[in-house]
Amino acid sequence: MRFNSKKEIFSWTLYDFANSSFTTLIVTFIYATYFTKSIAPNEIDGTLLWSRGITISAILIALFSPIFGAMADKGPSRKKFLIAFTLLSIIATTFLYDVLPGEVVKALSLFIIANFAFEMGMVFYNAYLPQIAPRHKIGRISGYGWALGYLGGLLCLVAALVWLVNPEIPAFRFTKETGENIRAVNLLVAFWFLIFSIPAFIWLKDGKKSVSMPLVDVMKLSFGELKNTIEHIGQYKQILTFLLARIFYNDGLITIFAFGGIYAAGTFGFDFTEIISFGIALNVAAGLGAFAFGFFDDLIGGKKTIQVSNLGLIVATLIAVFAPDKTVFWIAGILIGVFSGPNQASSRSLMARLTPKEKQNEFYGFYAFSGKATTFAGPFLFGLLTEIFQSQRAGVAVIVLFFMLGYFILSRVNPELKSEN
Repeated sequence: MRFNSKKEIFSWTLYDFANSSFTTLIVTFIYATYFTKSIAPNEIDGTLLWSRGITISAILIALFSPIFGAMADKGPSRKKFLIAFTLLSIIATTFLYDVLPGEVVKALSLFIIANFAFEMGMVFYNAYLPQIAPRHKIGRISGYGWALGYLGGLLCLVAALVWLVNPEIPAFRFTKETGENIRAVNLLVAFWFLIFSIPAFIWLKDGKKSVSMPLVDVMKLSFGELKNTIEHIGQYKQILTFLLARIFYNDGLITIFAFGGIYAAGTFGFDFTEIISFGIALNVAAGLGAFAFGFFDDLIGGKKTIQVSNLGLIVATLIAVFAPDKTVFWIAGILIGVFSGPNQASSRSLMARLTPKEKQNEFYGFYAFSGKATTFAGPFLFGLLTEIFQSQRAGVAVIVLFFMLGYFILSRVNPELKSEN
């Protein structure tokens, strides 16, 4: 296999730098909090409604990610899919700026489109990893991507804080009426996502030429191969067990990311400035964790690195549940940041090591599926328990269970059993 130039590797990691603005500012910290505080009727209803939005997008992603992964192997190039879904996510994010307080359906509809497109793009983005990275460097290159991603999220958060959220007079003639300065964060994210994605659009190359055939034939062939893979998935026992484990521990991460800012604001009274400062600290911790553990990944293996991070996330989440004040919650947040980075980076690298070369896109479709198959469960239970107990702490408590299940199932994976893959 030909491994790509440093320029292509850099452009691949820079895409993480670009898209992390969406996950950090829209999904986790700023827009999610703004939705519950200003768009929804109240914070409890807002938490429940946001969980429904996350749930719907997760179900759509779980349904379509294996299909698009299979299509990319047989039809148009993965880069065309990557560009198309990236632009769709950016456009939907841009339109979020126009959503005013009380427009719940409009806000959730645009968010679902943006989040769905974002995750579909990640199917094709992640599939580049085994193509651009030599096998003995997969862990560190995946870690570089996540580290640069957290740096991107960090810098975009700082820009939002300095230009839009904190000043008495926001930049670019935005005002604070109807939360315009907060809504303008969507425009910042869309611009950031677009500009820093351009190098990947230009420099990334597909490993093989696309098959030239009508779209209908592409879909028929793709569905046939997808059906065949599903029927014979039992032959890939190590991949199957790994993906099953990831269903649970990634569900815990998704729920944390979706409700971290909401929990900080609703339970500990964080304002927007504090939430952004909290987000900055988490991104620094996560970036350092992803970078440092990337080297450990190549030394001790992806599975062990993931398991260490799962244990760390269990402890950190328990601290967050029982935190009596902001100070203890800050400690929990920093720990979550440190261990979330390597958890994601090493999951991606372990998948690259386990995946058959001829089914990279298709299996990364299943990888995306495993990341979303039950992600409706975490947000749904978070919203449900928050509503039942009228406390967000009850919602956070369920996350611990997901990390524990993921740890137990992953312990059964043996990455050395290559004969089954």
